[in-house]
Amino acid sequence: MLFALSSGSLISQAATGKNGISFKGLLMDYQSQNGGNFDAIKDYQAGFEIGYHRFLANKLYLNVPIKVGNINREKINVLDGVNRKIVGGDLKLNYNLKNIDAKINPYILAGVGGVQEIGGNFNVQVPGGLGVNFMVSPQMFINVQSEFRYSLADDRNNFHHGVGFVYFLGGKNLPKLEIEGDKMDSDGDGVVDKLDLCPDVPGLAMFNGCPDSDGDGVPDFQDVCPKVAGLKSMKGCPDTDGDGVADNEDQCPTVAGTIANKGCPEKVVDTDGDGVPDSDDKCPNIAGTKANNGCPEAKSINDTDGDGVPDNMDKCPDVPGPKVYDGCPDTDGDGIPDNLDKCPRTPGTVASNGCPDITKEDRKTLDVAMRAVQFETGKSTFKPESFGILKQIGSILSRYPDYNLAISGHTDNVGSAIANQDLSERRAKACYDYLSTQGVNKLRMSSAGYGESRPVTSNDTEVGRTLNRRVEFAMIPK
Repeated sequence: MLFALSSGSLISQAATGKNGISFKGLLMDYQSQNGGNFDAIKDYQAGFEIGYHRFLANKLYLNVPIKVGNINREKINVLDGVNRKIVGGDLKLNYNLKNIDAKINPYILAGVGGVQEIGGNFNVQVPGGLGVNFMVSPQMFINVQSEFRYSLADDRNNFHHGVGFVYFLGGKNLPKLEIEGDKMDSDGDGVVDKLDLCPDVPGLAMFNGCPDSDGDGVPDFQDVCPKVAGLKSMKGCPDTDGDGVADNEDQCPTVAGTIANKGCPEKVVDTDGDGVPDSDDKCPNIAGTKANNGCPEAKSINDTDGDGVPDNMDKCPDVPGPKVYDGCPDTDGDGIPDNLDKCPRTPGTVASNGCPDITKEDRKTLDVAMRAVQFETGKSTFKPESFGILKQIGSILSRYPDYNLAISGHTDNVGSAIANQDLSERRAKACYDYLSTQGVNKLRMSSAGYGESRPVTSNDTEVGRTLNRRVEFAMIPK
């Protein structure tokens, strides 16, 4: 017996408990399984079905159809040679094979039912079959279905084929599907699903719709310690002793130590006994003074660049610079010596290693691009909505001449690793090629694909796989 709703594309999980009705015309084939021929369509009998359905879980629906029809016994010699009316009912489960936004949705069905022959016997039947739903509107669907029905009574196996429609009750209360041009926001956080990295969980616009439970400025999906406020530099974990080792990895979290010693202090070694530990001693095997960083005071020490800083202490011995910068110059005057400055000829900030800061607006555009640059399924062909954000990236790069752009493609783990690696490389290269057509110097860009090897979260859920399918754009100082 047929029932039209089984597709996850009809309603989302938010519509749990929503009801629908269906009507279908049937062709009943009791001939081919009981001595007749499958292609004897003229021997099929007509019937109809009215059904009720209810959403149970993601892609899973309960179907309760009631049918009325005729079965023709005259063509086979196993019954009484009459057209007999039947009335039946089923209890079935339908499972959709595609996602919520599919306009053509195949499904499978299975269940149990009973058929009463008017003037005859009652028999139990077990249906199983396939169907397809075609979306007409968010509430209306055309349905086509075929099922084989195994009967526990002799000579009663049969096929049912039907065409009909499904209509959802509830009207305005039904969630709207995202149709082209819509601005759907499933979690109501003000970030449309198309740009929302966490479309099913309310979050913050600054994190593209993802939450930050501990309020530390690191979104939960990137936060190693999402329940405890921490530091961005520590991936959201705290560093209580300030030694550069996050508490979750620090074996001595309340005592400052070294990274090499897993956050615990190392034993002080002073080989030359001058009171300056070897770790700070520029001359660890020769006794010196603290003022001279463990080296002896001697006029004979060379000062090649004549800046007053001895060569053995001068980090830039061939270029004059002030002592405060260990003998290195600060060409752009930004307070960061050239040996540490990634952009030594352009004033910048400590946070950006001496390069100009990238504005919050431009960083947000680069982050949004992970989600907004979209491709045809399984291809490196852009969807039309991708070109706008790519042009913005090209404009950003032109404003920061001291930066290059690293483009990296990533996939989820669906499919083979080899195919995913190839797809990620082609998608990153597609972005590289398009930006070059917009006037971006190819020497300022690089592209690489990493396939499924660098997920930002688990691939065990649809949300996780969506987050892992991305192209990242990173601004790198030259």
